[in-house]
Amino acid sequence: MFLVDLGRYSIFFALILSLASIFFSFFGGFLRNNRLTKVGSNSAISVFLLVITASCSLIYLLLIRDYRVKYVADHVNNSLEAFYRFSAFWGGQEGSLMLWLLLLCVYCFLVIRQNERRNLDLMPYVIGTLMVTAFFFLFLLNFMTLPFDVNNVPPIDGKGLNPLLQDWGMVIHPPNLYLGYVGYVVPFSFCIAALVTGKLDNEWIQTIRRWTLFAWFFNGTGILLGGAWAYKELGWGGYWAWDPVENASLMPWLTGTAFLHSIIIQEKRGMLKVWNVVLIILTYLLTIFGTFVTRSGILSSVHAFANSNFGWVFLVYLLIALFISFFLVFMRLSKLKSEHELESFFSREAGFLLNNVVFVSMTFAIFWGTMFPVVSELVEGIKVTVGPPFFDQVNVPMGMFLLLLLGAGPLMAWRITSIPQLKKSFLFPAFVGLLGTFVLLFFNIHHLYGVMAISLSIFSICAIFIEFHKGAKLVKGRMKLSYFACIWFLTMNNKRRFGGYIVHLGMAILFIGVAASSAYQVTEEVRLRPGESFHIGSVRVRYEGVKQEFSDSYRAVRARLSVFSMGHQIGSVSPERRVYFTPPQPTTEAGIRRGFLSDVYAVFSDVDSSGSASFKFMVNPLLNWIWFGGIVFSFGAIICFLPERWSRRKGQIFILKE
Repeated sequence: MFLVDLGRYSIFFALILSLASIFFSFFGGFLRNNRLTKVGSNSAISVFLLVITASCSLIYLLLIRDYRVKYVADHVNNSLEAFYRFSAFWGGQEGSLMLWLLLLCVYCFLVIRQNERRNLDLMPYVIGTLMVTAFFFLFLLNFMTLPFDVNNVPPIDGKGLNPLLQDWGMVIHPPNLYLGYVGYVVPFSFCIAALVTGKLDNEWIQTIRRWTLFAWFFNGTGILLGGAWAYKELGWGGYWAWDPVENASLMPWLTGTAFLHSIIIQEKRGMLKVWNVVLIILTYLLTIFGTFVTRSGILSSVHAFANSNFGWVFLVYLLIALFISFFLVFMRLSKLKSEHELESFFSREAGFLLNNVVFVSMTFAIFWGTMFPVVSELVEGIKVTVGPPFFDQVNVPMGMFLLLLLGAGPLMAWRITSIPQLKKSFLFPAFVGLLGTFVLLFFNIHHLYGVMAISLSIFSICAIFIEFHKGAKLVKGRMKLSYFACIWFLTMNNKRRFGGYIVHLGMAILFIGVAASSAYQVTEEVRLRPGESFHIGSVRVRYEGVKQEFSDSYRAVRARLSVFSMGHQIGSVSPERRVYFTPPQPTTEAGIRRGFLSDVYAVFSDVDSSGSASFKFMVNPLLNWIWFGGIVFSFGAIICFLPERWSRRKGQIFILKE
């Protein structure tokens, strides 16, 4: 029981030290007493060490299957592989809160080390704010949901991990999402520190830009990984269902995206200062709201944990954080005035502003749709379900406008874009986008939103390539490099600008995949005997038969299907029906034949004694463009994250002006 006691006492003393860190950090900052603030930062580092100790203890208990601990008995069993025993650390409620806390403490430690000699006026309040969040989670883990609670009579075998979590996607999806979720706490803490001290110049914005970019990148990557898991594992042929927990992960990404765009305007033009402060506060609060939704039980979701009795604690914390944050904003309004006014609707500032309005409008629409069942139950006593049609109807038109801005933004100049310059910049991309529309109509593709989304994506991609081409020509005029070397040199010397363009390129590609797979999906259900074939879309699928398979964790019935196109076999798929032993639960494993132009997606329902089986087939056009767009998006975000340095070649320094 040594590890159990070590873990339990570690999080208890971490709770005490987090309180000490809050007190000494805020009090030392107020008195400008370096000794007190040093005690506060050292206490925060001690919390970091204690939380690491507790986390390692719980992980080791999971790996050795110590069923004396309730959390271990509830989430692993004798047949579970070590890989999944490790991932069980975040597979349950207590463990996922431990992961939240662990990442928060790691970030706090890094912030302290990173700012030992800078931001000295802000750091006491930054550390204090980080420790307030840490104290909240430590309070939950000490008094509300106990990760080291023990069984009076340890079972011989554990209950096991939810079968849906026994997949690579759910092993890497939650940590990625949490890296993003928790990462937003750092810019929020700097924001609170800037509001408390009144130091609201661009210094705090420049300090948190990479932290925000880091959090935003992992938030977005986590969403994409979750979509890939849902597509493979849930057997419905989709990747996004507007589920409440999915919505909760998307909302902070939307406001975080708006913030990353609007801080550019503050740095360039001294505008949108109040807007930026409000955006980062909302982003942080939305991460807490997402954690609340997952654990409160107020909304049903395939992603949510079992109903808990501490949802009200999250709600109280949210309301207190909301009140204090916006009270500080109100007190500092005089220092948050813009230095310049918007000079023209046809300017990059206007494009960024419209972009932000759309992102925040989408966030509000998603929030309202997500919470409407709760509101309707409180007001009328009837829980009205809001499904995908509402979210699609509201968000698809706004998404179209975002696609237009995606390409239009880079084509506009700061302050004002003249009409001749506007015509010159927009003419070719608009022509290419219009040409794409005619091509789609020529091939009898008529879905309104599908055609609009693909055409606008083509417009945006063309606009982005024009920006790269113009820059490469300018570099080539000064240096003897090949064309592609010029593009690389250009990107590495203007990482923030051209890395952002690569992110936009990835999003445009992703939107093509979303539009095509949503608007032009073909679905059929059929029952086949062995040797029979079925035509769907441009492919033919032949049912070969079934075979049974057994493992330590489950038994499965696997169907074998051959896929043909134009008379030639192009692959095979093997959908499964599994029944897990512990916990006893049936699952569906889809069979997917992936392709550049379309996926063939097969779901196996049942089979009778004669071998006749029921299937659901789908053809999903261009769906893999979503994942490819995600890779491009990630590449661009990584480039943006790299430090800006002067590049030297033959004694020259080259920086392209925007």
